Amino acid sequence: MEKCLRYGMVGGDLKAFIGEVHRKAINFDTRAKLVAGCFSIDPVLGKETAIAYGVDMSRNYLDYKEMAEKESQREDGIDWVSICTPNFLHYQVAKEFLLHNINVVCEKPLCFTIKEAEELEKLAKERDLVFAITYTYTGYTMVKVAREMIKKGEIGKIVNINVEYAQDWLIDSLDPKNQKATTLSVWRSDPKYSGISNCIGDIGTHAENIVHYLTGFDIKRLVCTTDNYGMALDLNANMILEYENGVRAALWCSQVACGHLNGLVVRVYGEKGSIEWAQEHPDYLHVTPKGEPTQTWARGGSYTMKYDAGHYSRIPVGHPEGLVIAFANIYKNVITTILKKKNHETVTEADLDFQNVSNGVDGVKFIHKAIESSKEGKWVEYK
Repeated sequence: MEKCLRYGMVGGDLKAFIGEVHRKAINFDTRAKLVAGCFSIDPVLGKETAIAYGVDMSRNYLDYKEMAEKESQREDGIDWVSICTPNFLHYQVAKEFLLHNINVVCEKPLCFTIKEAEELEKLAKERDLVFAITYTYTGYTMVKVAREMIKKGEIGKIVNINVEYAQDWLIDSLDPKNQKATTLSVWRSDPKYSGISNCIGDIGTHAENIVHYLTGFDIKRLVCTTDNYGMALDLNANMILEYENGVRAALWCSQVACGHLNGLVVRVYGEKGSIEWAQEHPDYLHVTPKGEPTQTWARGGSYTMKYDAGHYSRIPVGHPEGLVIAFANIYKNVITTILKKKNHETVTEADLDFQNVSNGVDGVKFIHKAIESSKEGKWVEYK
């Protein structure tokens, strides 16, 4: 029986932020080891990254296609690949590894077009492969507790939702003098590398996804406005989402909101009470039962341990957890699922508590429908 998995990484060199986050998160689990990579198109940087993480030079690849081919032929080949590249590479890299029957974990958004997303979904299902999308914030313990509370009906029938994701790191882009300078990450400013959207694709998808994760609601239609402020892609968006059950949500995402750092906040209002969670204070959940004062629940508190989700807590109450642990919680379930499938064991619903390729397809649809609505200035049917 297999007890440890081997994984590889495409992208994520020593100078890249997100690759390091993925590696640290996976390292929380003793059941996985980094053994292969195509870390960079720069051979020197790729080699330095391989050396830094103890990857044998024979498994340090300059081309992801060569990596997929050779790893699929090895008896000790990788069990999954983590894709940590810029957006424009997600589709082609994911497809290559799927075609070689290798499980995939991919950053969001999944890819550029709905057609590409649906093709990846079809490939993964036909080959019975695990395909996870790292919508990071679904990994936080208190988000999982909130989801369980909602599922159990503890705040009653949901009547309204408000979600925002506000940042100010692109505020200098509002100055016309800066708009030809590199005020965005190099690839985020260019539709060739970032697709049809910057703000919605980068952070708006997180806002949409966390509502779906918490409630299970599917969008019926939406109306959206975007602001580019002279840039090629959107920097700010406001929208109303209407779900299949008639509930509506207000969604605002912005990267030019002065004073906001990484302000993902979600509020769910029900007939019996409400729940509020803020990413910058992830260990706390604000719960307001109808007719009672607002309560602040802390991750790891005895009252959260009555929920199955409470057991995702890694360290004692009052000791802050953070982003890397949220990633680690996602990878914990991905690793468990791949191991169980490999060992022909039964995979449970709890094991599958990570966002999958179908959620990735939904994210791509969301981006396209939002941009379509912003251009036409009207409600757009989601399906």
